Amino acid sequence: MARASDLEGQSLPEIAEYQADAVDSLGLFFSTLGENNVSRYLSSTPSELSEVLTRRVIETDLRSSLAVLSSLEAVFRIDYLIRCQDRLKDDLSRDFRELYKQSAARVSLEDDILGLWSQHHPTLKKRIGEFRGALKLRHWLAHGRYWIPKLGRKYDFADVYLLATIILGEFPFAVG
Repeated sequence: MARASDLEGQSLPEIAEYQADAVDSLGLFFSTLGENNVSRYLSSTPSELSEVLTRRVIETDLRSSLAVLSSLEAVFRIDYLIRCQDRLKDDLSRDFRELYKQSAARVSLEDDILGLWSQHHPTLKKRIGEFRGALKLRHWLAHGRYWIPKLGRKYDFADVYLLATIILGEFPFAVG
């Protein structure tokens, strides 16, 4: 089974650095358009360029949010597998092993894994609820955005990053 150290994914700080670099790069690109003579923008007004820049930054924000949410999902799934593989003795791990006997790796993050976390760690229910809400954004992004999402609130990269950081700090993950 996979271990956290086996993953070649990005850490949250790496995702945040990429996000900042991408936004800075977009700002630089749009501020030097005249010097670069980018043909597709030659006839654009400053107002139009500002609007395009805003849309590009929003898109970058969404893509980085997807990366954070995907990474957080991986932490929960790896934690689940490690608890099953290493036969940890806490009640959550025991229930995960029972679940694994039934479904193996084909468990639902939201229903099965997060459901058991809520059961065994009631003090974390608020965070689990916040994560479930953010997963609606992840589903919308990952599945092509072909519907109008009902997110319950507006998310930006800072919100998603903060939530992930809090969850990683508060949850007693078995992930190393």
